[in-house]
Amino acid sequence: MRAELEKIVGATAVDERRVRDLWPLAIMEERAGNTPPRVLVVRPSGREQVAAVLRLAAANHVAITPMGGGSGVCGALAPAAGELVLDMGAFDRVLEVDETNLVCRCEAGVNGYALEQQLNARGLTLGHFPSSLPGTTVGGLVATRSSGQQSSRYGSIEDMVISLAVVLPDGTFAAPRPGPRSAAGPALHDLFIGAEGGLGVVIGAVLRVHRLPESTVGRGYAFRDLRAGLDCMRAVMQAGIRPLVMRLYDAEDTAFGGYDLSDGECLLVVATCGLNAVAAAEASAVEAFAREARHLGEAPWERWLRHRFDLSAERLKAFLEPPGAYLDTIELAAAWTVLPELHERVKRAIAVGGLALCHFSHAYEQGSCAYFSFGGSGDTEDEARAAYGRAWEGAMTTALELGATITHHHGVGQVRARWVADEMGGWMRVWRALKDGIDPGGIMNPRAVGGRS
Repeated sequence: MRAELEKIVGATAVDERRVRDLWPLAIMEERAGNTPPRVLVVRPSGREQVAAVLRLAAANHVAITPMGGGSGVCGALAPAAGELVLDMGAFDRVLEVDETNLVCRCEAGVNGYALEQQLNARGLTLGHFPSSLPGTTVGGLVATRSSGQQSSRYGSIEDMVISLAVVLPDGTFAAPRPGPRSAAGPALHDLFIGAEGGLGVVIGAVLRVHRLPESTVGRGYAFRDLRAGLDCMRAVMQAGIRPLVMRLYDAEDTAFGGYDLSDGECLLVVATCGLNAVAAAEASAVEAFAREARHLGEAPWERWLRHRFDLSAERLKAFLEPPGAYLDTIELAAAWTVLPELHERVKRAIAVGGLALCHFSHAYEQGSCAYFSFGGSGDTEDEARAAYGRAWEGAMTTALELGATITHHHGVGQVRARWVADEMGGWMRVWRALKDGIDPGGIMNPRAVGGRS
């Protein structure tokens, strides 16, 4: 097959190497000597090449997985021997930035951080800031249904996508539809947001962008306990304020972050933005809602800004380098009334190795994301994997029992494949029907959203 691929994309655009994302369990397996197989990686440079590669894969019944920055953490990018990987790195052009209509057209391989820098130079922002932003691509953000640190103001990736350019498994091209909104049937591009490359290949996106705010006011508050902090977050969101950032750290995460607060206190970092008068007015309103808290001034916000991208791929690998070590994050979402119990029960479930932290961000009027971090070590690799598995089992079971979502913005991949049907219920049948209809040959990523039917 390599010779046929080289005829399509050229000899220099095909190579053979090991490929995986940053799923911690895969890193642990590799550390234990179980290296991933070498697979053919194809780097197309145009739509017709993508279509030709997909048709070749279909004709030979070979599975193929699109690859962006490889910064996913759920094991969705983990090709098996004999499969293909479609490296979208050559699709790296920002095609248009329309400063009047606030629209950006770009290709799927554009780096998320580079795009933000280009927009900032024009006084604009996408407003999408996952902590992994420097290692992301637009296509990867779409594929994982990403959310970012400023989601309470600008929304998540699905709120930014006006339309997508997609190549379907049979080579058909689905071009972006007109925006900013249409009632000519469902917005079918939404099917590809969060599909993890399981339905086709996203090659481009039309995105909403925003003008940079005139000013930003950021502050920190120390709450006596978690419930008081959550009550403040809920009040802020339900008052119609849309903070740029609002993050509440539980007592353990507050201490872990080096914030010198009293025992049991929880740190809330919150920033408002917009026109000068608007940012100031909203900051005053937040301060009123935080009247029970101890005001900490601007220092916590400024510190958070300096460290917002610290959870990098390099740091994750460093944490997982010692034999027997494990570390991961689990992001769930739930209604305000559920969050306190969810926090308590999941913390117990993931504390098997000693490290169990949580912060709340991505707030909505109806609830919030609860972002858990956990880690530890085992005397052997088997013990580490077992402890890691128990933590995930406990967290997923708790989420399902309490009516929380099993993920907020990391996706499904392999790590959540066992539980995705439990959350979807009858909608899993709809997903299977869609996948079978769009990809009847089953060539697209077999590790996407619960795997093959």
